[in-house]
Order: sequence, then C-alpha cells, then structure tokens
Amino acid sequence: MPNPITPADDAPETPAVGKGRATPTRAEREAANRRPLVANTKEARAAAKADLQARRNRARIGMENGEDKYLPARDRGPQRRWVRDYVDAGWHISEWLMAAMLLVIVLSLIDIREVQLWAMVGLWGFMLLAVADMVLLSIRVKKKVAAKFGLERRERGLGWYAAMRSLQMRFMRLPKPQVKRGQYPA
Repeated sequence: MPNPITPADDAPETPAVGKGRATPTRAEREAANRRPLVANTKEARAAAKADLQARRNRARIGMENGEDKYLPARDRGPQRRWVRDYVDAGWHISEWLMAAMLLVIVLSLIDIREVQLWAMVGLWGFMLLAVADMVLLSIRVKKKVAAKFGLERRERGLGWYAAMRSLQMRFMRLPKPQVKRGQYPA
C-alpha cells in the first residue's frame, strides 16, 4: 500500500511560543475597561444634538398646526379647538390694542400737551371698547359652545380662553389660526 503522507506533510511543525504578546498589567486592563456611561465622542454629541433639534422642530410644527399631541394642556380638546376657530374667524377690536399703545407712545414723544392728553384719553377709550368686545365675545362663545357640545359638558374657562386669544394679534397666535376670517365653525 502506498504511503498516504506526502512530502509536504513531512515538515516538522514549529510550536508557537506563548500568545505572541505580553500579558497586560492589571492597571492597563482596568484602564481599557473604563469607558463613559454616555458616549462622549464628538460624533455622538453631534448626533444627539441633531436628534434633539429634529424632535423640537417637529413639536414646534405640530404645535403651530394645532395637533393635540403637541399642544399644552390649556389648548387641548375639541371644545378648545372650536373656540380657537371661532375667535380666529372674526375681527376683534382687542387685537389692535398693542398697535394703539404703540401709537400712543409715539404721540407722547410730541412736545405738545394737548396731543399727549388726547392720545391718552383715546387709548383709555380704546381699552374700554376692547374690554367690552372681549366680554361680549366671552358670552357669545359660552352660549355657542353650550349649544354645540351641551351645557353639562361645557368646559370651564372657555370664555376667558376666547378673550385672551382675541387679545393677541392674529399673526402672533399659537397654535396658528386654522381658518380664514369669516369661516366660522359649525
């Protein structure tokens, strides 16, 4: 029978000596095992910052669009949405109050006593009209919400909510108006 061992298999194997590297000391092993609980690399911080910014942008857009998930508790619910739409659909004297105050500040810079006096009297008159408009709006909103949702189911504070929303200039309101002027909700 022929010899199954080939000449290449005849070469004696050289045994490996050790593991090929020095054994690390205990201090070296502990230093290698030490790592921060939170990744502190520049890339990890940048990724976390980008993720946070994306979530904030999504929440801001959701709040502007009136999505209930992103709204604060004072703005949530179908009744509050209805009140927002009702207020945003109308014209209100009170939303021009800030502009009137700015005009009075400019007029008070004129060094004529009569102009300053009549500017202040006009501002107080405008403020009384704005408060009257807000009170009437509050009463109207309460009646309409009671008719739509039922008197026993009407939430508290809807009149105040409507009055405070009407006090803000339309472009500054949050959540942003979802209806055009004149598009009153059903």
